Amino acid sequence: MGGGRMMTIEEKVGALLADRGLTLVTAESCTGGLLAHRITNVSGSSTYYLGGVVAYANRVKEEALGVRHETLLLHGAASEETAQEMASGVRQRMGGDVGLSITGIAGPTGGTPEKPVGLVYVALSAPELEICRRHVWQGDRLANKQQSAEAALELLLAYLQDGRKA
Repeated sequence: MGGGRMMTIEEKVGALLADRGLTLVTAESCTGGLLAHRITNVSGSSTYYLGGVVAYANRVKEEALGVRHETLLLHGAASEETAQEMASGVRQRMGGDVGLSITGIAGPTGGTPEKPVGLVYVALSAPELEICRRHVWQGDRLANKQQSAEAALELLLAYLQDGRKA
């Protein structure tokens, strides 16, 4: 890194993944590929990033990622259960060491009192750990997508730095 520039979070996670020889796969819904975009902005990301699935429709979550129909019926797409099944499903189906997922309601429509606009779940699946974080963002659609991708990268960074303490 030249010029004393601070490393971006995607550069930090990339360096840690590369150093450990780990591979990453992603499953995104409400961010529409923004997480994959940020990861692949890093030169050399092909050494650790295998790919991702943008699963917007519930049918695609089921068919491409293995999310159970019952999970979507009982808990909805914007839920901890769906986020976790997306992360573990993409990890297993694409053969990555770490699976990272994002699902939620970017807005401005689609919210309910129980599940407001800005509600997002970010999940990580690794062989020894499954973890999910709930967020409620207050921005517009684009800000909610950006904050969700950032939160996913932060969860991944915490896992890579601290393992079980993520």
